[in-house]
Amino acid sequence: MTLIPSRTGTTALALLAALALPVSAQNKPADAGKKLYCWNQGGERICSDTLPSEAVNSAREEFNARSGTRSAEVQRALTAEERADAALARAQAEVDAAAVETRKRTEQAMLSTYGSEDALRRVFNERVAIVDNNIKTAAYNVTSLREALAAQLASAGNKELAGQKVADKQAQDIRQRHGELLAQLRLQGAFEAQRRALDVEITQTLARYRELKGITAPADAPPAPAAAPAPAQG
Repeated sequence: MTLIPSRTGTTALALLAALALPVSAQNKPADAGKKLYCWNQGGERICSDTLPSEAVNSAREEFNARSGTRSAEVQRALTAEERADAALARAQAEVDAAAVETRKRTEQAMLSTYGSEDALRRVFNERVAIVDNNIKTAAYNVTSLREALAAQLASAGNKELAGQKVADKQAQDIRQRHGELLAQLRLQGAFEAQRRALDVEITQTLARYRELKGITAPADAPPAPAAAPAPAQG
């Protein structure tokens, strides 16, 4: 492996150095599929013909070793927290899209379309199923991550009790698993909040339906909760 730091930060100079071959190899044809990798490490620009394990998750540029032209640009790997945020954003977008479709079919069409509360409740079934499935999946992931983390911690604790050093790789795995657990707990809490908000919306919609229809609420029906206040604009 050839590691070439470039304190100037200029990729061109680093590539010229990386592409330079020893005299004994000048007459050998270059491997058309071989790549050069360039990434930032500790404030320096590093270029190499192999990618070390510590740079796999870093943002990098890839170049064709024969022509020197850039063939790809790879973004850094997302952290557990960033992956959780992205998953939450996707789930929220799915729920929001279902909410828009639901609202199109609610108040304006309630009187002419829905002959009973049960028919109206069925409009919300898709959204309820989406959120409930998200909650179930997050709860399963939290349980699995907790069990795996507990096993890793027990193994590390046994080594320390035996006077052995916990390997850096094992300690890193424990930190990573802990981060993934915290991220899944955030997801689970967000999905449960979505479910509570959906329950409020369903109750309020049914109350509005009864009002429009002039129907008295069933004796066991809970009062319509107040809508949550909009968050203050910063």
